[in-house]
Amino acid sequence: MPDIISDQHQPKLAMSNESVVIIGGGPAGLSAAHECIKGGIKPIVLERADKVGGISRTETYKGYYFDIGGHRFYTKIEEIDRLWHEMLGDDFLKVRRMSRIYYQGRFFNYPLGFANALMNLGLVETSLILLSYLKAQVWSHPEEVNFEQWVCNRFGQRLYQTFFRTYTEKVWGTPCHKIQADWAAQRIKGLSLIVAVSNALFGGQKAKTLISEFDYPLRGPGMMWQRFQDVVGANGGEVRLNTDATGLSHENGRIVKVNYVDNGETVTIPADQVIASIPVTRLVALLDPKAPKHVLEAASNLSYRAFVLVGLIVDREDLFPDQWIYVHSPDVRVGRIQNLKNWSAAMVPDPKKTSVAMEYFCNEDDETWTMPDSELIDLASQELSKLGLADTDDIMDGFVIRQPKAYPVYDDAYKEHLMVVRDYLATFDNLQTVGRNGMHRYNNMDHSMLTGMLAARNLSGANHDLWEIGEQDEYLEADKKAKAQRLVPEKILTKTFARIDKLAFATAIGGVSGLFMFLATIWLVMKGGEMVGPTLRLLSQYFVGYSVTVRGAFVAFGYTFFCGFLFGWLFAYLRNLFLAFYVYSAKKKAELLSLRDFFDNL
Repeated sequence: MPDIISDQHQPKLAMSNESVVIIGGGPAGLSAAHECIKGGIKPIVLERADKVGGISRTETYKGYYFDIGGHRFYTKIEEIDRLWHEMLGDDFLKVRRMSRIYYQGRFFNYPLGFANALMNLGLVETSLILLSYLKAQVWSHPEEVNFEQWVCNRFGQRLYQTFFRTYTEKVWGTPCHKIQADWAAQRIKGLSLIVAVSNALFGGQKAKTLISEFDYPLRGPGMMWQRFQDVVGANGGEVRLNTDATGLSHENGRIVKVNYVDNGETVTIPADQVIASIPVTRLVALLDPKAPKHVLEAASNLSYRAFVLVGLIVDREDLFPDQWIYVHSPDVRVGRIQNLKNWSAAMVPDPKKTSVAMEYFCNEDDETWTMPDSELIDLASQELSKLGLADTDDIMDGFVIRQPKAYPVYDDAYKEHLMVVRDYLATFDNLQTVGRNGMHRYNNMDHSMLTGMLAARNLSGANHDLWEIGEQDEYLEADKKAKAQRLVPEKILTKTFARIDKLAFATAIGGVSGLFMFLATIWLVMKGGEMVGPTLRLLSQYFVGYSVTVRGAFVAFGYTFFCGFLFGWLFAYLRNLFLAFYVYSAKKKAELLSLRDFFDNL
């Protein structure tokens, strides 16, 4: 630990040769710290909670482990996948996925299956949904401004009302027409031409999160972040828990000091570089001198969605086979139910018992958030029973966890406010923001880690623009060369399936046909003989005025040009029509495949 100079009237000053400060000990912050260690830098991580992991931490209650939100470990970023396995080894389990939707008293397989949906909805309702879908394909919203329009264009109004509206509004607490369409476009990707065509040609690619199995730590995701903490600490870095950052002093466009509270005392440490994964709203408020008024106002207008987890211990060996259930029924408040035992048996100390996490999405000042713990436990117990998943008499115990600022909200003005904050923070040349809250992006765990890793590499001379990293980009390359290489196949496909210009193609076919007949006639005329072109003369039966003469050559050119032009135009028209339908259907196939894991992305 650095030496600390104590003074009763002044903040403590922690003297250290190392001056890289990372604020926030979640996946992004710890990944940045780990990358710093690899580069020979010994960072200091400040985490206000009593454990690392942020929203990906694991809480314990009487020996039961609770995952805050349910975190599957799945990525297409090989470096991150390799890092996960190196950290946990045999403690990294392979889990077979099972999840369902609860709606109108029935359980629907998720991802949705036609046969199961037909059986549960009935033939009439299923037919109406299909008709609504077809209508949406013909008369879609010309402009997708909000989330409701975005979904209706892809599913139809009836399926949107049946499945998507209720759950989405539970999660976000606002009508779907007030959620920006670009939120869905960010969360659900993979609909490029290359994906669409390869889907149709080669049997389809799975969407990024549509997986049948995933990796999971033996005792929850917090186990992963504890290992990161251990590695950082063992190699000269520090992870200071229960340390709440209270101020960032800056001069001439640089952060020079970071203040935090430790055991009631204020500590000041110098900072040459700062990486922050805390909410940008809080980060802006910590700056000293204060940020300009318009920046503070913009930051205050960025909002977040919170949730309350009610953990219940049930005196039953088995409740239901799913890892989680999406609850679409408006009759209950709970939005999602996790069965922790089905994630890993080690999450439950007694195999004859089961633990469930009832998740309630809310705002930090609403009734659910402020409800006393005892009332929340009663509510969760009653709703679990109402859904037919357990009897209240079987519920032995419960506890409550409140998670603030869990999900950045994409309201109709967030872009404008976020850009103001981004532009201001960019004026500090030694400050980088990473992760979900640090960038106000509703991203996945692997993306948060990647932003932290690249931010750390920037300290060693790299020049990664963290804001250019796409949340659901299948490749997530950091360098421009890889991105350029990735674009080549799509450009080739775009050229291969380009539309034929009807007029140009028809003119070309007509010209070639006419020229062929013209030259054929002239050649026979020049050849001469007793009977000039007896076979070709038969064309006079179809081409009025034609003869095997110089004059007839021009007549043949006119006729064959006209016929060739008609044939070429019709061929190009039908080819373009067929290709348009083919690409459209291929894209829809890929789009629906990507959207099958819709609720995983909410």
